[in-house]
Amino acid sequence: MNLPNSITMSRIACVPLLIWILSPAFPWAGGHGAVGLRGGEQEVIASIVFILASITDGLDGYLARKRNQITTMGMLLDPLADKLMVSAAFIILVAYNPSVVPPWIAVLVIGREFLVSGLRSIAAAEGFTIQASEIGKLKTVIQIVSVVAAILAHRWDYWLWFPSLGGGFVVGVRLIAVTAIYWMAIVSIISAVDYFVGFWKKIDHASDTRRRRRSFVLNRKAKPAPPRENPSRIS
Repeated sequence: MNLPNSITMSRIACVPLLIWILSPAFPWAGGHGAVGLRGGEQEVIASIVFILASITDGLDGYLARKRNQITTMGMLLDPLADKLMVSAAFIILVAYNPSVVPPWIAVLVIGREFLVSGLRSIAAAEGFTIQASEIGKLKTVIQIVSVVAAILAHRWDYWLWFPSLGGGFVVGVRLIAVTAIYWMAIVSIISAVDYFVGFWKKIDHASDTRRRRRSFVLNRKAKPAPPRENPSRIS
């Protein structure tokens, strides 16, 4: 197994790790009756794990192209790791912080991931690819911000920085989380529509090309043979 595929596998391994960190079984879990520390360590560690896993999403692809190590296994594992990580994060957050991540948000996000995967599979079977758009890249960035903010908002409503400077600087963690979650939902819908439009244009173009080729072949087969002269009329 090469380095890019190993990095992809590490992202898949982060899925059960993230589930464990955000579960009551985690030693530093917050809440009444929990064992260990309860000063936000659970949320901070979960956020770091998710951020590191998200960084590997771009790193494995970059290394595969740079080292010329693009493999069939990597092409299979990379989207699988992305879908597992995103789906696991939002399913956990529905139970971990339901006031910020309602169930319909998780259904929307996971449904969008399955839709895009299905379109890409059909496109691959038809012999073309759907490139990631700028909207899709924006969705990924907002997704990372929304997940991290939702995790941190479980412990903090706001952060007060530099209180010695006449009241300090307030960061509304919960406000950022709610805003990012709903903004991410809107961008996910736009991104899904964008993927579908791109897919429809290419599949329609491919169908027209096949029809033209079939018509050309039929015309060539139906072309009549040149008339032959009748020997009896030759004087």
